[in-house]
Amino acid sequence: MQIVQNRRHFLAGAAAAGLAGLLGRATSAQAEPPPETTSIRLAKIRGICIAPQYVAEELLRLEGFNDVRYVEAEGSGGTSEKLARGEVDFSLNFAAPLALAIDAGDPITLLAGVHPGCFELFGNESVRSIRDLKGKTLGIQGLGSTPHVFVVTMAAYVGLDPLKDIHWVSSPSVRPMELFVDGKVDAFLGFPPEPQELRARGIGHVVVNSAVDRPWSQYFCCMLAGNAEFVRNNPVATKRVSRAILKAADLCVAEPQRVAQQIVDNGFTANYDYALQTMNEVPYGKWREYEPEDTVRFYALRLHEAGMIKTSPHQIIANGADWRFLNELKRELKT
Repeated sequence: MQIVQNRRHFLAGAAAAGLAGLLGRATSAQAEPPPETTSIRLAKIRGICIAPQYVAEELLRLEGFNDVRYVEAEGSGGTSEKLARGEVDFSLNFAAPLALAIDAGDPITLLAGVHPGCFELFGNESVRSIRDLKGKTLGIQGLGSTPHVFVVTMAAYVGLDPLKDIHWVSSPSVRPMELFVDGKVDAFLGFPPEPQELRARGIGHVVVNSAVDRPWSQYFCCMLAGNAEFVRNNPVATKRVSRAILKAADLCVAEPQRVAQQIVDNGFTANYDYALQTMNEVPYGKWREYEPEDTVRFYALRLHEAGMIKTSPHQIIANGADWRFLNELKRELKT
């Protein structure tokens, strides 16, 4: 009952704020055939930077999906692996792990860029720049995890050898952030709500903030990807899911307080203040401005420099991207 009431309050408040156009179907959507399936599975992770995915449930229901499920996708390479295996149908994920998966031949299709900038690299007094990571210890969930891949790309960009120059530390029982808090590693890459918590506790300092520091802020962080077979067999459903996620990104910009409360109420995170900071700090409105192909090309080049992929950026885009739905929605959702 509480969740139903929260949804009603969410929709009523959004309408009162003049967002009925965001939540209602566009004329072109009404003319579309119904989705080929009414069931959708989305990934669930600890990070709340993928808030559009978490607040899209009602929008997905408006698009004709009456069964919307969130599937746990934690661990090394979790989201990409679950997409490739067909255990989730769609998810937001960092561009670089998606490029790695496509390079490996995994059946994943990139559909859109949703937002740049949510990662923050924290360091102790010995780490003031990315180059200072040489010879230092860095806490990660595991090799191949999203934080590991992002630090690899940053290190390669400044001329470090990520395999030789950085000592990677992981623990099966202790979160990387706690390794950093306890002084067991020199640096740690976090994503919301971890950076917000560290700042509140006054621990460490920010070395790189990908929301504001170039070149990272100039490219998408999280992109929308789908299982390739699902996308191929369900084009109407794919467009409807994409539209719901992109509208939800707009909602994060227009109603950050309401979105923050919604993801707390629905159990995606516990701390409202950290959630609200995330909504205000992550540039969710950039999906119309940035070109997702530029992001894939940029990170694929960095991964190639680090020796982690063999496929060219052109091949990764050709084999693993379909921008048709995004291009249609950019025209349809023009404001």
